[in-house]
Amino acid sequence: MTTAALRWVSSRESRGVSERQFEIDGARGPVPGLVWTPAGAAGGRPLVLIGHGASGSKREGHVVALARRLVRHHGFAAAAIDGPVHGDRRQDGGSVAGLAFLEFSQRWAGDPEMTDDMVTDWRRTIDRLAALDDIGAGPVGFWGLSMGTILGLPLVAADDRIVVAVLGLMGVTGPTSARVAADAADVACPVLFVVQWDDELFERSAAFALFDRLGTPDKRLHANPGPHSAVPPDELDATEAFLADRLAPDAAPPV
Repeated sequence: MTTAALRWVSSRESRGVSERQFEIDGARGPVPGLVWTPAGAAGGRPLVLIGHGASGSKREGHVVALARRLVRHHGFAAAAIDGPVHGDRRQDGGSVAGLAFLEFSQRWAGDPEMTDDMVTDWRRTIDRLAALDDIGAGPVGFWGLSMGTILGLPLVAADDRIVVAVLGLMGVTGPTSARVAADAADVACPVLFVVQWDDELFERSAAFALFDRLGTPDKRLHANPGPHSAVPPDELDATEAFLADRLAPDAAPPV
């Protein structure tokens, strides 16, 4: 694995959480990211990677909220990077509503190297963050729904440093359905898979088919009523607990 340079862009602290913006050399150029850690803490800790959805970014509201909760409630580190044609990878920074979603859909259909490039970007991110004194080479978790699963499930299948994953809002469908189905068989870590029963983007039978193809024997499916974007807050609570239980099962949460 090529070791990519890491460049710090900015940093700030809020309520005991350090947020640092960074950039690494990715498969197709600079990859912008954020990493959250306990402020002033030293020593190693689990790292959770958070994949955002289509039309979102590393600064998407639920991404930042989950990252801060993982830091404050469990003492973990969390990191997010912008996906292809999203966030700070765009000249417009994602300010034009709907454009990133449209361009991602076009790339998904017409760029067969996009998935492997994103896997490379995530793996280089793990490499660089694992070298930091306040993170280290500890266990890694992954959280990513919708586009986070489209591009994250292949990462989970490829990198055995990832020991637990939250996936979902995706099925065996779309331009890379064959790739996702094949990679699903290689997923060996525990998985919580989230389904929205009335999902207008990924029909539930396709989602159930993807869950069925996951190779791990330790998997569970959570289904909730409502459309694609209506994942209830208590489901997000459940995903946080799922990650925490498997990344640091014996650790008492910070006060």
